[in-house]
Amino acid sequence: MSSQQAPGRPVLPFWRRLLWGALAVSFITASSWLGFHLSENQGIASLRAESNHRLDLFASAVEGMVKRLEHVPATIQLSHDVLNLLRDPANPRRVQAADSYLRRLNAHVGSVSAFVLNDRGVVLASSNTDRADDSRVGEDVSFRPYFLEALSGRVGRHFAIGVRGEPGYFVSHPIRDGARVIGVAAIKISLEPIDQTWQMVGSPALLADANQVVIHSSQPGWRYTALVDLPVERRVDLLLTRMYNSMRIRPFPLSPLLWIGEDGQLVDSRGQAGPQQLMRSTSGGGMLVLSRPLDGMDWRVMMFLDLREVRTAAAFNGMMASVAAAFLLLLALFIAQRRRIQRQRLESRQLLERANAELEQKVATRTQDLTDANDRLRKEVADREQAEQTLRATQSELVHAAKMAVLGQLATGITHELTQPLGAIRTLSGNAIEFLKRGDMKTLSGNLGIIARLADQMGSIIHPLKGFARKSDPAPARTDVAVALGNALFLYGLRLRKEGIEVVNLCEPGAVTAWCDANRLEQVLINLVGNAIDAMANSPTKTLTLAADYEEADPDAGPPRWARIDVIDSGAGLDEKTLAHLFEPFFTTKTQGAGLGLGLAISRDIAREFGGDIEAHSRPDGGACFSLRLPAAASQETLTA
Repeated sequence: MSSQQAPGRPVLPFWRRLLWGALAVSFITASSWLGFHLSENQGIASLRAESNHRLDLFASAVEGMVKRLEHVPATIQLSHDVLNLLRDPANPRRVQAADSYLRRLNAHVGSVSAFVLNDRGVVLASSNTDRADDSRVGEDVSFRPYFLEALSGRVGRHFAIGVRGEPGYFVSHPIRDGARVIGVAAIKISLEPIDQTWQMVGSPALLADANQVVIHSSQPGWRYTALVDLPVERRVDLLLTRMYNSMRIRPFPLSPLLWIGEDGQLVDSRGQAGPQQLMRSTSGGGMLVLSRPLDGMDWRVMMFLDLREVRTAAAFNGMMASVAAAFLLLLALFIAQRRRIQRQRLESRQLLERANAELEQKVATRTQDLTDANDRLRKEVADREQAEQTLRATQSELVHAAKMAVLGQLATGITHELTQPLGAIRTLSGNAIEFLKRGDMKTLSGNLGIIARLADQMGSIIHPLKGFARKSDPAPARTDVAVALGNALFLYGLRLRKEGIEVVNLCEPGAVTAWCDANRLEQVLINLVGNAIDAMANSPTKTLTLAADYEEADPDAGPPRWARIDVIDSGAGLDEKTLAHLFEPFFTTKTQGAGLGLGLAISRDIAREFGGDIEAHSRPDGGACFSLRLPAAASQETLTA
């Protein structure tokens, strides 16, 4: 009876049972394989993410140690002792002065050595002249790449092993006398501080240069090995430049790369020749190599990570995946027939509820994002409005400060103009008292009339200054250009007469009107006239020409759009370099203390505030011309109407 099947139960053929058994075994095997590889990839990704942070910190530390002194050679050329030495290399006093300067500089920055070479590559001065074994004076290093690059006008950066076997990072900079390179300043930076940072990595690591040669490593056996096969011509170049001195460059112990990723490379170390400590650490489990280039350098740092623990954990997870697959397979076979329809309905309902919940969550998230974005936009608008108000207030303060500076410069001239009327008033008032005592009313009346006229004359001198010094917000209105020019010339009247400058004013009152603030326009014209007077200080012919006219003044085209004011001097003119930086803040061609270089920058900002601009160019017959363009009053009034 045991060999007979129960009635009503179908008997599967042997081949079908064998097929289902094979499929079950394949499913379990595939689950184990998939679990192993997923766990391995996740472990490698986790290890890579954790190690990338350490590698970034290490790369930043190496950059800070190596590049912190790169600016030093550029400062050496600023020393007068070094320039004097290159101009007169045979003078012992100049050699001693340059050695002393380099010795102090080297002690201050903490480099291995600092030295100066002539244009033939011979060391003329060194910071280590007190050390007979490392003086460098008299050595010919013209074969070094850092000297050749600096001699060609570029900054040289190279690793090299010195003639005494000490590795270092050499940085060089050309020393110019005018436009000619007369020498090279170089500094040697030690790589020994990097030894203190290997523990930051926590794994074997190395530092390779542009030739893919290991120049530093936490594993001493890896140093001065090549990561790639060096061509014969490259090896010849290295021998000629003696970059690695007489060191023999051996192949790197790990050569075959099984897989190269975006930020790392997986190396199978099994069966590879290499240091014993490397073979013990990997134990046939392979390793992950992470690489980072150093910013601004041709160097690269690499870190080697042991994957033994990752693959052990992956094997355990693969076994657990196979057990889980077998359990799920048995469970599926047990409940497949009884709950298939119910499971399908339940899964459909769950999927629908999940989709609904996700949709509601997305709607809520998008709504919150829009609300946050709206709040940020309101805040940005408020911040920009506040910044604009602050900028306008600052500009007004700068304009007022510039006015006060001009008034300070004109104080002497105003005092001179007022001294004569005051003296005359004092004399005439004394005479009036005497004539009053005598009863000479006719003469007394004449003296009082003269005193009144002198008082009016003093008022005419002071009145323009009151309006110029007033601090007020800009208010665009119709402004007569001739009046503004007249007020600017009035403030410089004494200086123009004193320096013998001929003024040619081609602007008639009422001929040209601009749409701007009259007070601000006077400030701009005062700055341009003052610059023109300064430009003619050493000129044999001193002529200041002022002109104003309209642009686009065709009667058929309607009212003119622009009013142009030209301030022309007969000075030395403007070269291309000066024109390129003329309107930059704090740029000035005057002597130190004679100006801050803000006048033209402020004047251009004032002109642009009213929709205009300032342009400058040199005149073919000598001198410079500054053209101030402002909207014409007629065009603005037409637009307003």
